[in-house]
Amino acid sequence: MSQLSTAPPSTARPSRARTVARWMVSFVGFPLGGLTAMVLNGPVDTTLAAITGGLLTGTVLGTAQALAMRFDRRDLLTWVLTTAAGLATGLAVGASVVDFRTGLGDLVLQGAISGLAVGVAQSLALVRRTGPIAFLWPAYLAAAWSIGWAVTTAVGVQVEEQFTVFGAAGAVTVTLLTAVLPVLLHTRFVTEKSF
Repeated sequence: MSQLSTAPPSTARPSRARTVARWMVSFVGFPLGGLTAMVLNGPVDTTLAAITGGLLTGTVLGTAQALAMRFDRRDLLTWVLTTAAGLATGLAVGASVVDFRTGLGDLVLQGAISGLAVGVAQSLALVRRTGPIAFLWPAYLAAAWSIGWAVTTAVGVQVEEQFTVFGAAGAVTVTLLTAVLPVLLHTRFVTEKSF
C-alpha cells in the first residue's frame, strides 16, 4: 500500500480533480482584490493609484491562490508577496503605457503587461518546485490576463471605472486557464512521493 493512501486525511494529497476544484474557488481573489482596491484606493487613474491598487489586489489574489494550493506558511507568504509586487509593477507599467485608457485594446495590452509582471514574480517562487518550466509561466499568464480583460469588456462590465483587475467573468476564465499550475504542482508532488 502506498504512503499516500495510508496518510491521515489532513495530510493526504487530494486528487487532481479536487485540486482543480479548489483552484477554481480561488477566482474570488480577483473580484475581492479589485473591490478592496477600489474601496481603499479608488480608480486606477494615476501611477501611484496603480501601484497601491496593484499591491492591494495582488495581496488578496495571492492569498486566495496560495490557500487554494495549500501552501505552507512560508510558501504562502512568498506567493502573496510576489503576486502583490508583480501586480503593483505590472499595473503601474501597463496602465501608464495605455495612458490609463479603458478601450478593449488598451485593457488587453494592460492585461498582458500585468500578467507578464505577475508571472515573472510568481515564476521566481515556482522555480524550486517546478524547475525551468516555471519560466514559461510569465508568457502564459500574460496571454491569460489579456483574455480576462477581453472577456470582461465583452460582457459589458463598466471598465471605464478603471478597475485594477478584470471582473468575475474574466476571473473565472483566467482561473480556468491557469488551472494548469495546481495540476502541475500536484503531478510533481505525486511523482516525487512515488519514488
